[in-house]
Amino acid sequence: MRARTRGPVHVVGTGLLGTSAALALRARGVETTLADPSPTAAALARDLGAGRLRQPHDPPPALVVVAAPPDVTASVVAEQLAAWPDAVVTDVASVKLTVLAELRRLLGGAGDHDDDEGARCGAAALARYVGSHPLAGRERSGAVAARGTLFAGRPWVLCPTSSSSPQAVAAVRDLADDLGGVPVVMEAGAHDEAVALVSHVPQVAASLVAARLREAPEPAVELAGQGLRDVTRIAESDPSLWVQILGANAGPVAAVLRDLRADLDVVLAALEQLADADEDARNPQCAAANSPGALAAVARLIADGGAGRARVPGKHGAPPTSYAVVTVLVPDAPGELARLLHDVGAAGVNLEDLRLEHSPGQPVGLAEVSVLPASRSVLESALRDLGWALLD
Repeated sequence: MRARTRGPVHVVGTGLLGTSAALALRARGVETTLADPSPTAAALARDLGAGRLRQPHDPPPALVVVAAPPDVTASVVAEQLAAWPDAVVTDVASVKLTVLAELRRLLGGAGDHDDDEGARCGAAALARYVGSHPLAGRERSGAVAARGTLFAGRPWVLCPTSSSSPQAVAAVRDLADDLGGVPVVMEAGAHDEAVALVSHVPQVAASLVAARLREAPEPAVELAGQGLRDVTRIAESDPSLWVQILGANAGPVAAVLRDLRADLDVVLAALEQLADADEDARNPQCAAANSPGALAAVARLIADGGAGRARVPGKHGAPPTSYAVVTVLVPDAPGELARLLHDVGAAGVNLEDLRLEHSPGQPVGLAEVSVLPASRSVLESALRDLGWALLD
């Protein structure tokens, strides 16, 4: 399909998000130019095929995408609004309210007192601005980690202000559509509260759990399984970036962490009650009998976690619990996983999701194949006939 985004598009900031956006635009045939405070970073993005470096004689852009660090996003947006008086400007920072507040200050208090000349000029500039945030990323950063498919199927939040023109909103929506994102419109404050819960606090939690491993005994670390890998997957994120993100969204993140701390205190009290009651370590049942209510608190935590997990959307928005899982023992040898996927397709079953669990020190792994419940028995029968070992 022909891209709806009208070029040229100028991408300012050639890290993971900026370069990924530029690669996707170039793949759709949209003229794209690049800029970055680091000439080396901009040149690298160019060499990766993300576009060309902007030259003084180039025509003005129709759309500017600011992919700068959160602590300088507002100032870069203000510079781009001033440099290109006819361009729509968006940013892809993961926090929106602090960026908007700082931008309004830089634009002379736009929207605060329209009788002021500076505020009126700022409001005119603000009409061409729409904050946005694609909820996509990788554990690695920089242009070398960029992918033109990074935004495919991912929510792309648009946070227009009361000053944003319909044309500006449409331009940013077209950008999200062209890059494969799913546009979602939210108010800036609501966005920041939402990402605090679903993105920023998970990063803090993953880092806290992973930090416990720094001085753990080697035998304990060697027992690590897929559960620990899942929980700590994002713990390798860039500290300098997350300092900025958490600092810019400190209020909403702190609110979620306070609630989390309250729940943790309840579970901690229950476990301490069980530990204190267990005078005979060889008889754990004594602790349960002498600690009324403690087990219920622990069970409630696990049950509430399961109920919350069930709300996380999976493929096509369906909850993960709507799928059946067929677990297959896969030899750790070249071509075995490809053979499994071929056999799943040959059975006429559509693969809804795939999760791999590695067995440390063992020449096998577990492939958890998610399928529609009606297809489970068909797939199990077909795979067993082909010699695959399944786990019940």
